[in-house]
Amino acid sequence: MTTISAREFNRDVSAAKRAADEGPVIITDRGEPAYVLLSIEEYRQSGERGPSLVDRLSMDDDIDIDFGPVEFSPRVPEL
Repeated sequence: MTTISAREFNRDVSAAKRAADEGPVIITDRGEPAYVLLSIEEYRQSGERGPSLVDRLSMDDDIDIDFGPVEFSPRVPEL
């Protein structure tokens, strides 16, 4: 996997695109990973390989939640 700085990316976008043809390119901002550049083929494959967004967000396990009593005392504004 190739890593380039945001400055390098801005200077030579074509080189980043060529590197993305070989695999994902991590673009760093101030030394920290900030973006990933993928070829369109790699992007499409990543969506087809994994579960759908709905599957990723759904939960298989039940969660037991115990809500305590709620006290409610409405106040009438004084006139």
